[in-house]
Amino acid sequence: MGVHGYGRMYLRSLLPLVRRGDVGLVGLCDPHPPAPDDELEGHGPLPCFTDLDEALERTGARITVIATPIHTHLPLALTALKHGSHLMLEKPSTASLTEFDRLAEALEGSGLACQIGFQSLGSGAVGEVRRLLGTGAVGELRGIGAAGTWKRTSAYYARAPWAGRRRMEGRDVVDGALTNPFAHAVATSLALAGEGHRAPRSTEVELYRAHPIESDDTSALRLHTREGVPITVAVTLCAPGDPPPVLSVHGTRGRIDLEYTEDRLTLRREGRAPHTTVHPRFGLVDDLVAHLREGTPLTCPLSATRGFAHALEAVRTAPAPRPIGARHQKVWQEDGHTHRTVHGITELVHRSAESLSLFSELGAPWARPPAGDPRAPAGPVA
Repeated sequence: MGVHGYGRMYLRSLLPLVRRGDVGLVGLCDPHPPAPDDELEGHGPLPCFTDLDEALERTGARITVIATPIHTHLPLALTALKHGSHLMLEKPSTASLTEFDRLAEALEGSGLACQIGFQSLGSGAVGEVRRLLGTGAVGELRGIGAAGTWKRTSAYYARAPWAGRRRMEGRDVVDGALTNPFAHAVATSLALAGEGHRAPRSTEVELYRAHPIESDDTSALRLHTREGVPITVAVTLCAPGDPPPVLSVHGTRGRIDLEYTEDRLTLRREGRAPHTTVHPRFGLVDDLVAHLREGTPLTCPLSATRGFAHALEAVRTAPAPRPIGARHQKVWQEDGHTHRTVHGITELVHRSAESLSLFSELGAPWARPPAGDPRAPAGPVA
């Protein structure tokens, strides 16, 4: 379901499985069918439907891939489950914790599988970080700090009606930096801490926006696990460039840096040279097919993303993102699009990941503590 945008990535990832004969792509579903001459990433012409009920009735598909706007995930997933179809569901799974619980309830006892598309968890680097932590390579875990600094222009928010929205047509969308482009940073940090499957003990969120949108484009999230380990995720879509995001696993005797988009891991210990390794990655669709054929455990079942659902809920229920004043930005036009860079944002994001601090604690001139914090001043922030 969904053959445009990120749906193209799934078409590409399915092609090797189709060519090996592991699966057969029996049809597509999208309210905007592809053009007649669309080669569909090498698959060639396929039946295309505009209604998922009809598509599943006509094709009897055993697996439904859902790569659609966030607020449509739950109704489409429930439709697929009703037809007895397993799910490959793009992240985030749902737009609220209530919807997450509804999907979990529908899955329970159904005998159907649901894999969530946190592709970063399909990296061998994740398992290596867990192994290093288990062997005490960096001592005891004292925290995880994630830093993400990407550049997105006005074109990013113009690409779809739901982009950059908190709500749309009376439904939660929650398309912010923390919950969509950098959702992998949140989910992978939780997984490394062994906390993906349960709610954190506490959550703090600071949401800001430089672009004229509803949702956040510059944000900091800090949660504490049930054992009290802090996880801080600091991100922006208003940086000068697009370097790989870094998850820094802080230990009492060293640090592990994971660039999750590159599957690259660097072990840093005092008195030793940094040691970098690059690890293989497997596709989550392949993983789902192996699960259905051979009974191997899913890498990212819905149940393993409950911690992320609680983080998303904290973002969803937080006050609207605070605007970052014009004097704190560089704004220019290029190729017909508006570019925005927040002054000093790259350094600030990395300081947050290093110190496990929120932006307001680091003295960012446009930041303020979360609502309810006794440090929070009254009035707007310029």
